[in-house]
Amino acid sequence: MATKFSEITAADMRAAMIDSQLRTNDVIDAAVVGAMAAAPREAHVPAHLASVAYTDRAIALGHGRALNAPLVTGRMLVAAAIRPGQRVLLIGSATGYTAAVLARLGAEVHAVEERAELMAIAQAATSEANIHWVAGTLSAGAPNAAPFDRIIVEGAIETLPDTLVGQLADGGRLVTARPDGAVTRLVQGVKAGGTIALRSFADMDVAPLPGFAAPAGFTF
Repeated sequence: MATKFSEITAADMRAAMIDSQLRTNDVIDAAVVGAMAAAPREAHVPAHLASVAYTDRAIALGHGRALNAPLVTGRMLVAAAIRPGQRVLLIGSATGYTAAVLARLGAEVHAVEERAELMAIAQAATSEANIHWVAGTLSAGAPNAAPFDRIIVEGAIETLPDTLVGQLADGGRLVTARPDGAVTRLVQGVKAGGTIALRSFADMDVAPLPGFAAPAGFTF
């Protein structure tokens, strides 16, 4: 890895991310790959972490938050099946990397974040007009902008609040992750009749998202 970070280094790292992390692990959707190849991930981490922005593991951002590994983001986006013009609620947008990729996919993004310092990095890193930054409690979502075609919860959660389920349009898709014993599983589901049945589709190392802890005795 180069000791001095540069645009050339970033371009090389993005290419390596695509070839060694994404395409070899079922992230082959052309739109997702293209959007991730264009999004400058290094702009979505503190400056001193730019040289490790494309590592194949989560990057700690402080305050119990992290930027998920590129593969986690890629698998979630493929599962979400984003189409241009869809309205997407992104929960736990942190420094805005996934929001930036979603914007490149043509989505109208409502990105919810409760840590002001993380949102500041996100807003400095991207200025796409189709991203609406929402400062507030993650589990509350963005009820004033609902309903949404897609909801992506950017982390592992123990419970899925009814408030978020209620903000998804009938027939809409939700993607998140949940802990299951010693592993964490990416899960997805389509809302039908007011409910969502989530099914797992991959085991991944996903950073936990604060604010979604299960009450004692609860089973997801």
